[in-house]
Amino acid sequence: MWLVDTPGRFDQRVYIPMRGGQSIAAEKLPFPAKHPVFTNEDYLAELLVESGIIEAEQLKDARTTLAGGATIVQHLIKRNEVSETQVAETLAANAGIPFIDLAGFHFDPTVILSVSEDTARRYRVIPVTDDGLYLTVAVADPLDFEILDSLPHVIGRELNLACATQTDINHHLMQFYKVDGSRAQTPDETFRVSTGDSEAGVEANDAPVIRLVQQTLTEAFRLKASDIHIEPLETSVRIRYRLDGKLVQVDTHPKKLLPAMVARLKVMSGSMSIAEKRLPQDGRIQLKMGDKEVDLRVSSVPSNHGESIVMRILDKTALLLGLPELGFFSDDQAQFETLLKLPDGIILVTGPTGSGKTTTLYACLNVINKPDKKIITVEDPVEYELPGINQVMVKSEIGMTFAAALRAMLRQAPNIIMIGEIRDAETANIAINASLTGHLVFSTLHTNDAPSAVARLADIGVKPFLIASAVRSILAQRLVRKLCPACKAPAELTDKEMRALHLDASRVTQASIFGPVGCTKCRGNGYRGRMGIFELFNIDDEVRGMINEGLTTSQLRRRARELGMRTLREDGIRKVLSGLTSGSEVVHATMGDFD
Repeated sequence: MWLVDTPGRFDQRVYIPMRGGQSIAAEKLPFPAKHPVFTNEDYLAELLVESGIIEAEQLKDARTTLAGGATIVQHLIKRNEVSETQVAETLAANAGIPFIDLAGFHFDPTVILSVSEDTARRYRVIPVTDDGLYLTVAVADPLDFEILDSLPHVIGRELNLACATQTDINHHLMQFYKVDGSRAQTPDETFRVSTGDSEAGVEANDAPVIRLVQQTLTEAFRLKASDIHIEPLETSVRIRYRLDGKLVQVDTHPKKLLPAMVARLKVMSGSMSIAEKRLPQDGRIQLKMGDKEVDLRVSSVPSNHGESIVMRILDKTALLLGLPELGFFSDDQAQFETLLKLPDGIILVTGPTGSGKTTTLYACLNVINKPDKKIITVEDPVEYELPGINQVMVKSEIGMTFAAALRAMLRQAPNIIMIGEIRDAETANIAINASLTGHLVFSTLHTNDAPSAVARLADIGVKPFLIASAVRSILAQRLVRKLCPACKAPAELTDKEMRALHLDASRVTQASIFGPVGCTKCRGNGYRGRMGIFELFNIDDEVRGMINEGLTTSQLRRRARELGMRTLREDGIRKVLSGLTSGSEVVHATMGDFD
């Protein structure tokens, strides 16, 4: 007997008797097949006789002439004794699900995008409708129990089934997912896992949990996610991606899969202990996805429902970004490029976690990385490997702190030093002393705006006269989502946005304001990619005097604006008026200048 779910729901069960009390193994053909292959051909043939579509004598004759490795249903279709539509209608009636003619169906692009290309190819399904509770998918063989058992977990949705012909499904897979017509490429074939000095390809007969993990990683890379969150809940495992700064739930799996998924990721990292489940661990996974080298920074933390895994995707193509790609307009870019040519001093990049500070620092190093410059970085951890640059990783457990690494670095006679983050007075003072002895120093701080970095340095113990002498410029930044260039459309700012941005009608009428729409290229969001908005605070002689006098952050900020500093919100407004982002993005990412 086979246990079958019907009618298209996964909570109603009936039993279908099998010939001889045993199930017949499903034959797996390369995709897409010319004719459908069903999981139980004999049972289906009997159904066709019972339905009156063919006669018993026809079936008997077909069996006697069957040859060439074809199945009985394929043979009947080839002899034109039964059509694919009749077969699909018979299967639909037997399973208690509707038959659907895909050729005449109007598809919603957002529904198509709800099932990944890899999943659609692997299970040979087409998403049809979504009522918010159930996702309806069309299948050719509702008796394929791999689909019934696995697909709801892979997609993370409750499903309804509809039956369609295999020809229709193959045609729409080619149309929607650009299948090459020979066979589907499994998620595992899209990249190879690099472990040490050897590369091991993941084969189709590997454990299902390996294929599940690989599919999760591949899909995240395809969607250009920045983070993957694998989170244990009370009864399930939730998979979320961070897409353009927003966390989006993409899948749920049974709770029993969590230990195997965590173990698989720890094995891939090569440095994390599978046995240790009580303490946080960190690791790194190196992958080759297509022609791209990608690093995953892995963090595991024990939670009340099991180990939670977060992976940061470090795409090395980000190293090739220039200042315009980061979001600098030409005037800010010219100012910042002038700063990069300074022989000494400190340049600080500030902002909260996830605001793109590290990417900006790497872009700066990429600009000034020349054979005549010796550049050394101290990072915790080293996120990207830069050719031609000496990179040192902090290891506090063996005494290799930021301060210890910096002291050693100064004996290496560098021209340029990059410090991942100034965290304490010792690190700050060594960095300032390095800048005062002829080194150009780049580093980051966690502050809300540029002028408050002065107060932050003073708070951790740096004397004001040292701050005034050493710091050359402070760049505060945030990230906002860029409007999708394929679908953005002219729009108007709402009254609320106009008030929040302190805009008047005269500035808006001459601007090119656009708003989000949504298309297949941006997954219906209206946004694709992110860019920075910047606040550049240059420290000149007048500002140095104010710092030495101990003026407050608000006084520094007021004077900086009088001297021409453009605030985060003002830079964001320029990008709204240029049609690069929306007003709501800038309002959400920045504080008001007059609040």
